Parts: sequence; C-alpha cells; structure tokens
Amino acid sequence: MSADPLHRAGAPQRSTTSPPTAGSGTSAIEVRRSSRRRRTVSAYREGDRTIVLIPARMSEAEERRWVTVMLDKLAAQESKRKLGDTELAERAEHLSAQYFGGRARPASVRWVTNQNTRWGSCTPSEGSIRLSHRLQGMPEYVVDYVLLHELAHLLVPGHGPDFWRLLEAYPRTERARGYLEGVVAAERLPHVPGARGE
Repeated sequence: MSADPLHRAGAPQRSTTSPPTAGSGTSAIEVRRSSRRRRTVSAYREGDRTIVLIPARMSEAEERRWVTVMLDKLAAQESKRKLGDTELAERAEHLSAQYFGGRARPASVRWVTNQNTRWGSCTPSEGSIRLSHRLQGMPEYVVDYVLLHELAHLLVPGHGPDFWRLLEAYPRTERARGYLEGVVAAERLPHVPGARGE
C-alpha cells in the first residue's frame, strides 16, 4: 500500500494543461485525472481556466473527446444564463471589433420568438439583427457564429464569395455550421416508439 496520503485520498494522478480551443473564452484547460472517478466527467471554471475532471483510466482520445463535450456544455450553460438582449448587443459589438475591425455596427440586436425556420435575420437598411430564441442554450461558439453571420450582412448583402471571406476570420465557422446542421437533421428524425427514456 502506498504511503502517499494524497494517492489514498484519490487526488489527481495526472494533470495536464493545454491552450484553449478557439472560441472557448478561457486561457487554459486543465485536465485532472483521478483514480477514484470511475465513469463520471465534470468541468467547471476557475478564474481564467477550465478544469475538466476525468477517470484516470481514460485514453488520450477519450480525454480529447470529453474535453470538447464539457467545453460545449459549459458554454451552453453560460450562454443560457448570461445572454439577454443587452448582453447579446454587447456580444455583437465585441465580435464586430474582434473579427471585422468594428465596421459592422448594428442599431439593435435582440432575441425573437417568431423565427422558427431561420437562426437569425438582418435588415441592413435598419441595422437590426434578430436571433431566434432556439439558439438560447446552445454553445457560445454557435451563438457567436450566428451573430457574426448577421453582422457580416451589414457589410456584404447576400451570400457571395465576399461574404464567406469575411466569415473565414472566425475559426469555428465550420464547426458551428455543422452543429446547426446536426440540430436541423435531428429535428427531422422520425419519432422512434419505445426509445430509451419513454
């Protein structure tokens, strides 16, 4: 038996710190492995770091997958908690400054409940941006992508090459589009009788 009381108490066996994934909003991700943890994975913010707690037996591939899953979960929780209309407008201003040099300046940005077939819309002549309430609770990088998409319409109408070139500046464009496509595909799936949880 080990004489080390930390290992007997189930302290982390290994801790790794990595740079943040694009759009995670944190400066570092720390993974802590624990021999006491059997199946559960959890995560929380600690200052400017995200701490992810995993079982010690997990492979490196499982670790990478779970870190991504937990970052998305935290982002979704934070998005649901924080973004009212005022915060949404502030987020749009920040994104415009970060990715478009502040050139996209909306007059208004707000959530709406009457967009069930679109994620967002923009009226360039009024400078108004509206995001579907269905985005609330989705990961922050997805909401950011939709905001950037609508902000880009203030600069370039339509979806031509110039428009898509603007969005190339956002590193999570393809991932966010894939997420939204997955949501749409899941909504089209037929109901399966006897599915788990029914």
